[in-house]
Amino acid sequence: MTDANNSVDHGEYEYIIVGAGSAGCVLANRLTQNPKIRVLLIDAGAKDDYVWVHVPVGYLYCINNPKTDWMFKTTPQAALNGRSLLYPRGKILGGSSSINGMIYMRGQSQDYDNWASATGDHSWRWDALLPHFKGIEDYYGGANEFHGAGGEWRVEKQRISWKILDTFKTAANEAGIPSTGDFNRGNNSGVSYFDVTQKNGWRLNAARAFIKPAARRENLTLITGATIEKLTFDGLKCTGIHFHGGGKTHTASITKEVLLSAGAIGSVQILERSGIGNSELLASLGIATVKHLPGVGENLQDHLQIRMVYKVQGFRTLNTIAAHWWGKLAIALQFIFTRKGPMSMAPSQLGAFACSSDSQERPNVQYHVQPLSLDKFGEPLHRFNAFTASICNLRPSSRGSVHISSSDVDAQPIINPNYLSTELDRQIALESVALTRKILNQPAFADAQAEEFKPGKQFVEADELLKQVADIGTTIFHPVGTCKMGKEDDPTAVVDSELKVIGVEGLRVVDASVMPTITSGNTAAPTMMIAEKIARLLLQKAS
Repeated sequence: MTDANNSVDHGEYEYIIVGAGSAGCVLANRLTQNPKIRVLLIDAGAKDDYVWVHVPVGYLYCINNPKTDWMFKTTPQAALNGRSLLYPRGKILGGSSSINGMIYMRGQSQDYDNWASATGDHSWRWDALLPHFKGIEDYYGGANEFHGAGGEWRVEKQRISWKILDTFKTAANEAGIPSTGDFNRGNNSGVSYFDVTQKNGWRLNAARAFIKPAARRENLTLITGATIEKLTFDGLKCTGIHFHGGGKTHTASITKEVLLSAGAIGSVQILERSGIGNSELLASLGIATVKHLPGVGENLQDHLQIRMVYKVQGFRTLNTIAAHWWGKLAIALQFIFTRKGPMSMAPSQLGAFACSSDSQERPNVQYHVQPLSLDKFGEPLHRFNAFTASICNLRPSSRGSVHISSSDVDAQPIINPNYLSTELDRQIALESVALTRKILNQPAFADAQAEEFKPGKQFVEADELLKQVADIGTTIFHPVGTCKMGKEDDPTAVVDSELKVIGVEGLRVVDASVMPTITSGNTAAPTMMIAEKIARLLLQKAS
C-alpha cells in the first residue's frame, strides 16, 4: 500500500466486491474459502456494532436513521396522491439484511422458470437453483428434500404467537386459503406464521452469518466507511475501483473481476457514475460514456403494500400493551430473560399467499399481518386495539426507474417506482381490498366486532377506493430489476445469464438488481441464492 499526496493505492486483488450486503457477504465468504483468491470487500457503511441492528424489533430504530440507512426517498408518486415515500436501504455492514423484516421467503418455482426462459439459461430454473438455496441454509427442521442444514443462514420459527393472528389464520381458512407448514417448497400458497432469519431470538444479518466466520482469513480484506466514486477502465476492460474514505482518495485493482453488489439502487449509481448506462443521460450529466447500456436503471420493480387496518374488540394487541411504561418494561424483561415476545418480533409475523381472483393460476398476492396499527411508519401506535392486514401484488406490471441526478457521489438518486401505473395493477389493488374484506367477514371474526378503520367500509366504488388505497399504500422495501439479466440481443438487458455486464470485461453485477422480474415474495433469500450461484461458478473457474 502506498500513500502519496493524500492518495492510497491498495494494490491488486483477484476480486473486488463492492457492497457488503446480502449478496456481497455471501460472495466474500465463498470466494475466500479458496486461500489462493485474494478478495477486497468494500462497503460505504460502518461496522454492524450498533445494538439495534441485532435486536429484532430494532428495525424501528434503524430505518430512517442516517447511521444505518441511506435515507432515500422516491419521487412524488402520481398514483399515491403525489406522496413521496421513504425508501430504506441498509448503509451498514450487512446492508439491508441489517434492517429488513427477517422473513425467509424464496418465492415460487415459476418465478425462476420464467427467468430461465428470459435468459435461455436452464441453470436459472427452480430445480437447478434449489441446491443453492439449500447450500447456505441452516433450517430449524433439519435437512430434507427442500431445506439444508449446517449452512450459515439460520432459519427459525418465530418465538411469538398472537390470538388475533391465529384468528386471522382461521378466517383465511374459512375464506378458502389453506394452512401450510412451509412457504418455501416452490409453491407458497397458504397461510402460516413466517419463518425468520434469526438465531436464538436475535437478528441474523449477512455480516454476522458470512463475514464473521471469514474475517480471520488472510485472503479477505474488509474496508468500511468507503464511498465508491467510480469503476476504472482500460477501454472496455474494468481494471478496479476509485473510492473515498477517511478524508483520502483510494484505488484498488483486479486481476480477475469487480463484483458489483451494491443493490438495486447502489449498483445503478456506481455504473452510471462510471460511464455505463444510457449515453444521453450520461452526457447530460457531463459523464463520458464507456459503454452505452440503456437498460441500466430501468425495469425497477417493487412490492407496494396496501395497509388495511381493523379495530377489534376482545383482543389485546401491541397498541395497548405498549401504551404504558409498565407494558414496555414487561416487554423488555421478557426479551432479556427469554428472547421471546414483541422485541423478538419480525415486522410482520403472519403471512398468507392467495389468488386475488379466479383468473389467477397461482398466488398473486401476499399478506403481512401484524398485531398492531399506526398511521405510517415512524409514528406512534394507535391507542386502540387493532391489527394491520397488509397485502401486496406479488408480480406488479408497473415498471419504474432509478438514475443518478449528478456525478457527485453524495447526490441523492432519482427513484421513481411508478406504482399503480397500469390498469392491471389498479385492478389487483381493488381485488386485494375485496379479498381482505371477505376474510374479515368470516365466522372466525364474528365476536371481534371488527371495524375497518383504513381505508373504511364506506368506500366501495372503484374510483373512491383507489384514492383511499393511494393514501395507505407504501413500499415493502423490495426494489429489484434495475440491471436486468437477459439475452445479449435484448436491448434492455444489462447483464448476461452469468451476470457479466454486457460488452464489458472484468465486471459482473451480483445482487437483486439482476432479477428480470420480481420474485413472488420477500427478496432477501433470492438475493443470497444469486450470490451463492455465482460464487460456485467462479470457484469452479478457479479450480
